[in-house]
Amino acid sequence: MNDKLDLLLGKLKLLEDELLVEIHAKEKQFSYTVRDGKVHFTKSVARAHRLLAKKLFRYWRDAKWSSYITTPAIISCIIPVALMDFWASAYQFICFPAYCIPKVRRRDYIILDRQKLRYLNSMERLNCAYCSYVNGAIAYVQEIAGRTEQHWCPIKHAVRVKTMHSRYAHFLDYGDAEAYRKRIEEVRRDFDDLKRNDSKDVPADDYADNK
Repeated sequence: MNDKLDLLLGKLKLLEDELLVEIHAKEKQFSYTVRDGKVHFTKSVARAHRLLAKKLFRYWRDAKWSSYITTPAIISCIIPVALMDFWASAYQFICFPAYCIPKVRRRDYIILDRQKLRYLNSMERLNCAYCSYVNGAIAYVQEIAGRTEQHWCPIKHAVRVKTMHSRYAHFLDYGDAEAYRKRIEEVRRDFDDLKRNDSKDVPADDYADNK
């Protein structure tokens, strides 16, 4: 990996650290703490949240007719997403050990926490759970696909990619034939950063509502 790329990755790590600092600042601002992967609000804040929940009757009454019409189409997406989630999990379980590719931890991507917020009514919590699962599953599968791509074709595109997965920075430059032949096996095995992160054994923030 060249020096410039190392520098960019270092800057990215600094930005991630700054983001964590900001997240912890929000914990203080909104009176909650995260312990053992679970969020705990103070009792007074939890009580205030319940008072802010919108009654279901008002929620249904204020909903637009377009919401009633499009809901079946939205809900139907759960079928292909769930199948994709299951199939990708089975795929990496079978294939990744054969190529020494670290498995993607599903819990790092599918985080069901927002539906536990008590200022949301039951329908809003259901909506949040749905969105959390679908978007988390897509991100989970993208990471599996990215690690697969790193093994089979770790070459950057000539055209700028709108959304890059986490492994893209490790890929070889487009058109650099010499580097491809010299470093392809090295890049295919370049998962050391993932192994270092896994060795820390830091659980994902899987928030849950305090009872």
